[in-house]
Amino acid sequence: MKLSDLKTGERGVIVKVMGHGGFRKRIVEMGFIKGKVVDVLQNAPLHDPVKYKLMGYEVSLRHSEADMIEVISVEEAERIEKENKKHKSNNPSDTYDEAANNAPVEDKSAPNPTPLTDGQLRDAAMKKRRTINVALVGNPNCGKTSLFNFASGAHERVGNYSGVTVDAKVGHAEFEGYEFNIVDLPGTYSLSAYSPEELYVRKQIIENTPDVIINVIDTSNLERNLYLTTQLIDMHLRMVCALNMFDETEKRGDNVDYAKLGELFGVPMIPTTFTTGRGVELLFHIIINMYEGLDFLDANGNLDPEVAEGIKQWHEQYSKSEKEQPDHDEDFASGVKPKHNVFRHIHINHGTYIEEGITAIQAELKKENDLRHKFSTRYLAIKLLERDSDTEQLIKSSTSHPDRILTVRDKATADVQTYTHEDSETAIMDAKYGFIHGALQEAGYQTGNKKDTYQVTHLIDNVITNKYVGFPIFILMIWVMFETTFSLGQYPMNWIEAGVEWIGSMISEHMTAGPLKDMLIDGVIGGVGSVIVFLPQILILYFFISFMEDSGYMARAAFIMDKLMHKMGLHGKSFIPLIMGFGCNVPAVMATRTIESRRSRLITMLILPLMSCSARFPIYIMIIGTMFAQQYRSAIMMSLYLVGIVMAVIMSRLFSKTLFKGEDTPFVMELPPYRFPTAKAIGRHTWQKGKEYLKKMGGIILVASLIVWALGYFPHDESLSREQQQEQSYIGRIGHAIEPVFRPQGFDWKLDVGLISGVGAKEIVASTMGILYHSDEAAEEGSEESYSHLQKQMVADGITPLASYCFLLFVLLYFPCIATIAAIKGETGSWKWATFAACYTTVLAWIVSAIVYQIGSLLM
Repeated sequence: MKLSDLKTGERGVIVKVMGHGGFRKRIVEMGFIKGKVVDVLQNAPLHDPVKYKLMGYEVSLRHSEADMIEVISVEEAERIEKENKKHKSNNPSDTYDEAANNAPVEDKSAPNPTPLTDGQLRDAAMKKRRTINVALVGNPNCGKTSLFNFASGAHERVGNYSGVTVDAKVGHAEFEGYEFNIVDLPGTYSLSAYSPEELYVRKQIIENTPDVIINVIDTSNLERNLYLTTQLIDMHLRMVCALNMFDETEKRGDNVDYAKLGELFGVPMIPTTFTTGRGVELLFHIIINMYEGLDFLDANGNLDPEVAEGIKQWHEQYSKSEKEQPDHDEDFASGVKPKHNVFRHIHINHGTYIEEGITAIQAELKKENDLRHKFSTRYLAIKLLERDSDTEQLIKSSTSHPDRILTVRDKATADVQTYTHEDSETAIMDAKYGFIHGALQEAGYQTGNKKDTYQVTHLIDNVITNKYVGFPIFILMIWVMFETTFSLGQYPMNWIEAGVEWIGSMISEHMTAGPLKDMLIDGVIGGVGSVIVFLPQILILYFFISFMEDSGYMARAAFIMDKLMHKMGLHGKSFIPLIMGFGCNVPAVMATRTIESRRSRLITMLILPLMSCSARFPIYIMIIGTMFAQQYRSAIMMSLYLVGIVMAVIMSRLFSKTLFKGEDTPFVMELPPYRFPTAKAIGRHTWQKGKEYLKKMGGIILVASLIVWALGYFPHDESLSREQQQEQSYIGRIGHAIEPVFRPQGFDWKLDVGLISGVGAKEIVASTMGILYHSDEAAEEGSEESYSHLQKQMVADGITPLASYCFLLFVLLYFPCIATIAAIKGETGSWKWATFAACYTTVLAWIVSAIVYQIGSLLM
């Protein structure tokens, strides 16, 4: 809870002070130190400020400032004390003292327990303090998610291209008595207001300020990665840099004096290799040191003696790391004077005119008390000089005199333009890179030439990105993916189908006739069973997609497709979300955050539903396997994907010429080196998708199958045949009511019902058809025979191969699933574009399928 939550007369113990470094330093100097008991004495007549008592004297704080101080209440401390007592009774050999304070433990089992002593309150606060909130920030493809997975034991997606992490992922880890809440933020090259993921990262850091930031740096590309580091330094937050992929620089023979570099940047720099775990323990050890010690250093670099003693006692509890690394860098456990402390808040010099502007703007910002505790005024001043639109909006909405602040800013930017002949944003960027270049020179940084780590990458790129064979290779890979999915996936599919049919036959033989039996056979087994058999094909499809992503080929695909994307009115970066759409449209929509241009981002989101996601795959397999011969199946399947791509090209071109006119942003995208993906990584990702598919079976598809079965079963008349029963059921009536709408496509009422059921999730179309075309005769037959029986039923209903293909076209193009619509609404912030996507895709599906059927009927 926050200090501002305590009422008059209540008391609590300070756990931590949050916010940026300048605010924390000021509050700590006022006496708000971890473990100190604070009493709420009085609220001012207007309820702000509030008078508190701590360390024997009285002090007042505003509510907004008290809201940045985390405390533990007496009630919460009593609960923790009970847990401690229970833990000690269950573990009598556990002699560890949680807070290095040996106050006596009260007997809480008594009917009227005595109040907790100040020592016990402090113990509880220090126990709660041992939770550290850490944010992982870095460039795309620098290894943040690898650290996240290694430290937390999670299995988040890791890919060899930018934009894999499109949302904040939260994990947990424990180390040396501390619990770490780790947040993996999307990769970003800077904290400018240029693209959505940059704004998203900045917003997360400001609104959910972490205790410590781990700035993950790709050491093989040091100069570019350090630009983001300079921006994080401006924010004045506790930070440690992880020089990741350090093994690659060693192989190349680079000279990286990370100790000197850390001294120049005022930030500890730790060599790491997250794939092997190198440096991770040292990284977290230093984080604990910084978290516990930095705010309590005086002007001479000495620690508060009480804090120093607490850190020393903590350190002695964990001798494992001490034995392995007896001389920790950045160690606060050596006493009042920390050894090797490089952390210091530096002000990067941006040049005379920029610095004068920063000082002038800061002077105005410091008059706004509500901003000072949440933002570094220097950071805000720099952002204003960069004409950052998001920061300007903040100033207009959160300050009492925004015009005065912006007037000072305008004068400063005009001076920079006059004297440097550059706009202030460019001047600030140049100054930062100048600082980075100078620091690297002073640290003696040199790139080695022992081994060309990009040699293999260049050789492969000469073939894969070749202007003559690049496109044929891409098309070949797609064809191999579908051919393998069909041919190899058929064997396990037959086994699963045989198992499903065996279960159905056992229920049919041993259960007495009635609605329950019919529900299990026709609803559950007929619905869910008709979809679950396609699990092998889903796994094979994701295996290929994972391989292309992890190897680095996906980024090359975007590279070779940029010109085509531009002709479509899109950005080259749009290609990666579009390819991701073949797996699932929802994360693909979220991945559009990596596209800087709002115009391209919106167009990409609107055409993404035309990319055939894996949810449509079971429908394709069912219909193609039923209505087309083996030798034509791969070609038919590939044609559907190509039609989706062609329609996406046409619609994006149409949108760019009508709805979204204007120029696009330049194509700038990192091409990472090729890395052969590990079997573990591919297997994990493939199985994760398989689990999601199975969860759908027991969730939405099971429910939808039961609803479809009930609509087809009631009103029930035993005297009618199965076909007659379906005709007069509720679902039959619904199907016949809408049948005229789909007559131009050659569909019958059963196909119409299947389409309607697929609005929630596309897999439901397959389960619906499994129910509508299910029969006892088919359930007793084998796989090929059941397909043959399904074909006979569909042909008997007047469904031709042409109508079947038009049905697949409709499934390909029409209404995206509810989850995709919700994702589009979430990314655009408006139901307008989500509704538009739902409507235009359905109309497009109707038109295309009707044209193909009518023209095909004339030709055949």
